[in-house]
Amino acid sequence: MTQKKLPEWVPSSGLQLHLTGIHFDAIRLRGVRGEAVVHHLSALTDGDPGPVVREIAGARWTYLLLEPGAGQDFDWPPGAKCFGPAVRDQYVGIPAAHGNTYPLSWRCGAPEDGDFVDAELLHGVVTAQLVSEK
Repeated sequence: MTQKKLPEWVPSSGLQLHLTGIHFDAIRLRGVRGEAVVHHLSALTDGDPGPVVREIAGARWTYLLLEPGAGQDFDWPPGAKCFGPAVRDQYVGIPAAHGNTYPLSWRCGAPEDGDFVDAELLHGVVTAQLVSEK
């Protein structure tokens, strides 16, 4: 059994804050909306939407991690906050692949090196969800 190669920005234990726009951009969604988006992305990607960090306490934020710089290519609708190189001093907590990482966890397992959420597909899902809520 081969172990997947984790990106350098995934800590070996616990949690670590990372400045967005360097290793990844992030799109943040709150609560049920975030879970619904991940559910739809999973259906469209055969269960592999890419790296998704979820907060299991508080506001229950979902962070979908994109390639660095990819988030700024889209006009994100209200409720979807883009953290990337154009936003100054924004950090996202990254959990380790295993162990106690409360209150953060990987929604679909820790990513392999080079894995990211498809920004165009994510934008389409978030936009379609917003239209269906109206």
